[in-house]
Amino acid sequence: MNAPTPKEALEGMEDDVDAALLARFHLSSDRAHSVYELMRTDNLSFGEAAVRLGLVTQEHVDEALGRSIPKEESSERVGLIENAIRRVAANRQVILREGEKVKPGPRLILAHDADHPRSEKIRALRTELLLLSDVSREANTIALLSAGVGEGRSQLAAELAIAFSQLGRRTLLVDADLRKPSQHTLFGTANGIGLTEAISQGQKAMVHPVEGLPQLSLLTSGAVPSNPLELLSDGRFEKLLQDWRKSYEFVVLDTPPIRSYADGLAIATLAGRVLLLSRAQQTSFKDTSEMLRRLATTQSRILGAVINHF
Repeated sequence: MNAPTPKEALEGMEDDVDAALLARFHLSSDRAHSVYELMRTDNLSFGEAAVRLGLVTQEHVDEALGRSIPKEESSERVGLIENAIRRVAANRQVILREGEKVKPGPRLILAHDADHPRSEKIRALRTELLLLSDVSREANTIALLSAGVGEGRSQLAAELAIAFSQLGRRTLLVDADLRKPSQHTLFGTANGIGLTEAISQGQKAMVHPVEGLPQLSLLTSGAVPSNPLELLSDGRFEKLLQDWRKSYEFVVLDTPPIRSYADGLAIATLAGRVLLLSRAQQTSFKDTSEMLRRLATTQSRILGAVINHF
């Protein structure tokens, strides 16, 4: 079965006004499930289905899509948010060990080609997420979740972290996929010491500075442990997250696929904010629905849903 293709979803990040960001409508996971069901049966966009169900008004949809916000005002809003984030982060101290410098690999197009169409779409998604940011003294923590493998979750996590750092925001990218980690591959580095060791041995996390991106740090997964879920449910991981929130402006967490492992749910519970990802023509509606059902138990806030066409 093909994945649902709502017009309001970020169509492979092909149109910045097509980001179906559920949190803009303040919808619970149960209501989001109802919207997706109507989208599937009546071939509607996310906004059209939400309006038909009476969950939002057309005015809300227009506002979420930026149609009712003049470009100048929208840019001003983003600028105000960015300035506020900069102010509250001014006194943060990074208390971490520093590893060797790493370099973004060729798959991370945003780091190498600012004019590439994919780079444009990543920046559009970044803008939407900035408008949903919490302006506080703690970092905006975002866990990326997807149902299955091969949906582009790890690459999108890395690209979003790069995008935030390119704005001058102190950003930490964490490979919390302790099953089949890949961030070290994307950045061309070894994976001997990372998140696993920081949790299991109570060590300070060893993060890698990134060449050409002075505001970005990478924490690889480290050795693949025998008990990933237990480690991610450990209070020491929660303590690490608390420390990162005080040290960074954005923390982006890569996770294992929900269909195979419960690790992502544990991470979502602690992160509190998630971005969902599916791949067009690959992720089934059944898998997406099941992911939403399981995610509802975490009471985390769904920032949005992205359909990847790349």
